[in-house]
Amino acid sequence: MERSPSIQNLTQGLAKFHTLVGKISKDAANPFFKKNYASLPHIITEVSEPLEKAGLILSQFPNGDGLTTMLIHADSGEFISATYTLQVVRQNDPQAQGSAISYARRYAITSVLNLAISDDDGEAAMRPVRQAPAPSKTPPTEAQFAGIVQYLNGTPEQQKTAKEALKKYTLTKDQTEILDGLL
Repeated sequence: MERSPSIQNLTQGLAKFHTLVGKISKDAANPFFKKNYASLPHIITEVSEPLEKAGLILSQFPNGDGLTTMLIHADSGEFISATYTLQVVRQNDPQAQGSAISYARRYAITSVLNLAISDDDGEAAMRPVRQAPAPSKTPPTEAQFAGIVQYLNGTPEQQKTAKEALKKYTLTKDQTEILDGLL
């Protein structure tokens, strides 16, 4: 993390921000895992006005192999910034890179602003591992397969989850060919 020599005004602005922003609701669903989460557009909409009223600016941009997030106090120029290293499964796939950036943006915003969001994926990661039910020997539905592919392009934790989910299915020839490029 980097920061300006002083962050006194930034800290006061962040304190004001927290008096203005409420808990961020979950507005989107992940059909593959049947979980709800707060989407990036929803989070941005919910924090924009409180940030402005608190005199804060949030900026994010790709930076080499990472995503840099900066929180800036508009009047003083004080800032904090941190860079998150992106985890992209397929390096030469713009869609996979875009997915990794969007995912990182969502988590970086919630972290730097210390937002109150209950994330089902995060909660699942903290629960003890359960024994998986007996594997199904049928192919996944299109929606299930799409979710697996999306998670294979996500964070390392999502990739692990997707690989575990794959063990429950017998893939079709087409599905196997699609995954050959991902695994």
